[in-house]
Amino acid sequence: MFTFFKKKKAEDIKRTGKDSAISSDALLEGNLEGSKEEEVMTELSFHPSWNLPKEKEYVFRFLNNDLDPLKPNQISLAGVDLERENDAIQVTAFLRNSLQKEIGLGTVELLLLDEDQTLIASKEFDLSELGKIPAESSRPWMFVFEKNTIQKEQIPAEGWSLAFNVTSMQPNRLELEDSWEQQLPQEDKEQLKALVSNLPKPKPKEINLMGIQARFNENGDLSTTILIRNGNHKSLSIQQLPLQVFDAEQELVAQGAFSLNDLTVNANTSKPWTFVFPKDMVKKEKPDLSKWSVRPVQNS
Repeated sequence: MFTFFKKKKAEDIKRTGKDSAISSDALLEGNLEGSKEEEVMTELSFHPSWNLPKEKEYVFRFLNNDLDPLKPNQISLAGVDLERENDAIQVTAFLRNSLQKEIGLGTVELLLLDEDQTLIASKEFDLSELGKIPAESSRPWMFVFEKNTIQKEQIPAEGWSLAFNVTSMQPNRLELEDSWEQQLPQEDKEQLKALVSNLPKPKPKEINLMGIQARFNENGDLSTTILIRNGNHKSLSIQQLPLQVFDAEQELVAQGAFSLNDLTVNANTSKPWTFVFPKDMVKKEKPDLSKWSVRPVQNS
């Protein structure tokens, strides 16, 4: 199962990955009691179903003893080995718990990063498969990133890390441009915050558009306010955005392309923006805007 077992001696196996620790508050809810010690050395813990030969247990103990201590109240992923197996990337790491109580985790997106924190691969893993992680312990596991989860083909020899995508676990939040922050009445800001908090969270890597308001100006232009929602773990910079507006009958109302001068929508945020379609971009007179939608123009 673990590719580094192909090497002859435990002494020949060196960790090529780094530690990536976060506060347990980011993953767990409830009353969490940290360790009384300033630093915590985590003891090796195998999954209850594992039955490893003594020589393989020794390898894991050798690797675990090489780990740095954790601070109280932390959960960590300590990278051990990174190998490409056919079209997949196999990552061996310790999931570590410095709390004085056992923990159980659910589905979490993990990020495989190189030394420069550039994304190599990302995937959601059901960490309940690891079982309960005892207090102040380290549990070895292998995480497999299939071809469709890999963003970067070249894998580093060392300096990489496996990290929790903490952003994906937090609620999507409202983000306003400075001009909106300064000019928008507080009541309108609160309404937008409530709207964003009540919407279903975008899926990881999903970017979608939601229409908030559409009305015709006296000169026949169509003014729309649209929420740009970023479910990605990194910021989105938009230079141009071609849009189509559809009415309640799903008929095309307006179409046009907008230059946005690198409008930035930060990770896991939703940003409102106003798009005005001049009269010559309007395709339908007297549309039913009681229910309308907006979508980017699909390339043919």
